[in-house]
Amino acid sequence: MKVRSSVFASFILIFEVFGIALFLRGFFPAPVKSSLSSKSQLSDLPAEPLLGSSPNSSRLPHPLFKRVVIMLVDALREDFVFGPSGRMFMPYTRHVVERGSSHSFVAKARPPTVTMPRIKEAEGSLPYLLVLCGDHGMSETGSHGGSSEPEVNTPLVLISPAFKRKDSNIRNPEVVEQVDLTPTLALGLGLPISQNSVGHVIPGVLEEISLRDQLRFLHLNGHQLSCLLKDSIPNYEKEAGFEQFRVAEKAHGSWMKLYIEGNTSEVLTNMGKKVLKQYLEALTAMSSALSKQLGKYDMYSMIAGMVLVFQLLLLLLLAMPEALSSAAAVDLPVLSSLLSLPFYLLCLLLASLHVLVCTSAESSCYLCSLPWGLVFAAVAFSSTILCLLISMATRRLSPGPKIQGKSPLRTSSSEWSLSELDVLLLAGTIGHTLSLGASSFVEEEHQTWYFLLNTLCLAVFQDVCRKYFREKNGSREEEEQILPSKNCHASAHPKGEIYSEKWLALATPPFTLACCRLLRSLNQTGVQWAHLPDVGHWLNSSEHKMVLSLLAAFCLVLIYLLVQRRCSWVSKVALALGLLGVYSYRAAVDNVSFPWQQSGHTMSRGTVEARFVYVFVLGILFTGTKDLLRSQIITADAKLKSRGLWEIYSGLVLLVSLLFRAHNLPVLCGCLLIQTLMAQFIWKKLHYDSAQTTIMHYWFGQAFFYFQGNSNNIATVDISVGFIGLESYVEAPAIFLTALNTYAGPLLWACHLVCYLSSERDSPVAVGHGCYCLALLRSVPAAAYIVLVTVLRYHLFVWSVFSPKLLYESMHLLLTAGVCLFFNTMEQSHGSNKS
Repeated sequence: MKVRSSVFASFILIFEVFGIALFLRGFFPAPVKSSLSSKSQLSDLPAEPLLGSSPNSSRLPHPLFKRVVIMLVDALREDFVFGPSGRMFMPYTRHVVERGSSHSFVAKARPPTVTMPRIKEAEGSLPYLLVLCGDHGMSETGSHGGSSEPEVNTPLVLISPAFKRKDSNIRNPEVVEQVDLTPTLALGLGLPISQNSVGHVIPGVLEEISLRDQLRFLHLNGHQLSCLLKDSIPNYEKEAGFEQFRVAEKAHGSWMKLYIEGNTSEVLTNMGKKVLKQYLEALTAMSSALSKQLGKYDMYSMIAGMVLVFQLLLLLLLAMPEALSSAAAVDLPVLSSLLSLPFYLLCLLLASLHVLVCTSAESSCYLCSLPWGLVFAAVAFSSTILCLLISMATRRLSPGPKIQGKSPLRTSSSEWSLSELDVLLLAGTIGHTLSLGASSFVEEEHQTWYFLLNTLCLAVFQDVCRKYFREKNGSREEEEQILPSKNCHASAHPKGEIYSEKWLALATPPFTLACCRLLRSLNQTGVQWAHLPDVGHWLNSSEHKMVLSLLAAFCLVLIYLLVQRRCSWVSKVALALGLLGVYSYRAAVDNVSFPWQQSGHTMSRGTVEARFVYVFVLGILFTGTKDLLRSQIITADAKLKSRGLWEIYSGLVLLVSLLFRAHNLPVLCGCLLIQTLMAQFIWKKLHYDSAQTTIMHYWFGQAFFYFQGNSNNIATVDISVGFIGLESYVEAPAIFLTALNTYAGPLLWACHLVCYLSSERDSPVAVGHGCYCLALLRSVPAAAYIVLVTVLRYHLFVWSVFSPKLLYESMHLLLTAGVCLFFNTMEQSHGSNKS
């Protein structure tokens, strides 16, 4: 079955989205959350256990501390305090610990790391408490993301006059969990424990108080953990810790009955110590069960999603020679695969594996809860892909007739060879993908793209120099071959125009390099330098409002000049009025000001102005869509189709200019200016093929994602754009506007790629090649990253660093699938126009 490259790539991406969604469903664990009120109150606490006819007491022990000060040191390793080097690194802390008015522990940091107790300073005549701890340790080389002992062991020192002086066991401190600090501080301050805390109180802190108060504290902690266990684990009755707590609670009631009766014998003391031990065992077991629930992954769903993604990626790679040939079509042996014996054997094998997993697992996974009809469809689809892989791999390895059609990658001596620019582009993309295994590379990924973009500009500049200065004293015929503008219409281009094109082509890469360097300074992003002031902060300060106003006005005028060139006169008028509305909106929300505007004017929400812009956006999109449909259905006019594409693109630019903050308008200007110059003097004049052009668009799109201030941190998502033009929160438009604003850079470059390949390239298969290359560029990092996340699922930073990056990659894959569907439509239109 012959399938066009764009159709093949689009369906591969769509099914990869389903595979990623299945992986995400298994990766993110079920939340541990109590059904009780999120705000714990003292009135919600259980009564003190008591057997017999006497009413249960609601007595609470007195707080242990008046105030608490927490000193959290980043990457503080436990031997920096307790080890032989402690006297050198932290001499005063070591002296206080050895003096004895403290408790020393080794706290283990486990993913997900919990270092925020979320408690508040009660007043009273009580001693203070100083807590010294670390969020995580570090290895000998400075790494702090693994699971080695130096990386997860941190010191926990509690210093207070409330603790009696004693011989400190500093050489062999007790090991506790980091999450145990939350209930310990809450009970010590006389506050209820957070309902979603999974830790248990550190018993050493309570040893100076009475036995009754110790049992009461442990009972309160046990009640909180048992309630959380009920709400988080379906079969909570089977948990050993839950049953142990019930036994301890009953024994606690018996002890209280004897205590209230005034029994002071040694039997009461021994019985109390036994109940104390039972409580501690129950708390440890329940805390461990809840902690495992936090780090529990649905590995069956994760592996199934990962296998599906890699099957599709391998299918995409095996189809490369056909997809990038002059025919731009892939021959998929679907029918022969469905009728083969291996297909039925694979279906039987995978179905048996599914039954085995679902019947042997202690807790059901997501796939086991799906209907059998849906599971069988997934099994049949996976078996089909495996058969296709085997068939296509056999066809590639077996000797036979070569694939018809010349490859689009150029190898002539007068142009770039595959070993230079193409290798640079592919190696840069693959190298970036492999670098994401470390947390620092994820946090500072923008630096990688900035470096790759600078390298690309230098490589393109070298390419231009080679083409224009390959031979200093070459013949006129050779010069005409070097200058692409003279190939077909030499008489139409005077010599002065030819040389002006030459120098403009030479100036484009340095100008692009300088422009990107300026845009880098606009928004500081990442982690290490995000706190430093940038140009955006300077522009948004109140004293520089006039500068920002002039810059915004200049940028909007430049946007109009760059975009309106290929639009109809109706769209040109609508674009001008829309950009005027963008400035009016920013003035209404007090970002910029008009020259006649009073300084003390009242600020509005700009709802009317934003809706004014939306009207013109819809008008431009309607005009472009109408021209596009006419070119496909009625007239088959290539010029009309090109105008429709660029009008849709201009409508998208107008919408993005409304969503961008005023100081980010230079990012949009830089995007449009670089696109114009590269299309006019680099991609077209130097005859770069569709694969090279696609990779360049992809690199620029990734860099502009960070130019506008985004990062791999969810906190940098600007959710305020979801309210532009709306009176209240409306879910669908808010999600659309937020996603569009976040991914404006990659989307603008991807849409420009569609427009460029559809209207500027003479080859009827250029759009198909571009669609395939774009799908491959997104599939490789997505597949690689889910493997990295699976391997690093117990990394300390899995939730703060790697999980957000996984969500960004998943959303990017979904948007790329939508762009490739648009590619598919344009290739069909291009093919019909050519015929």
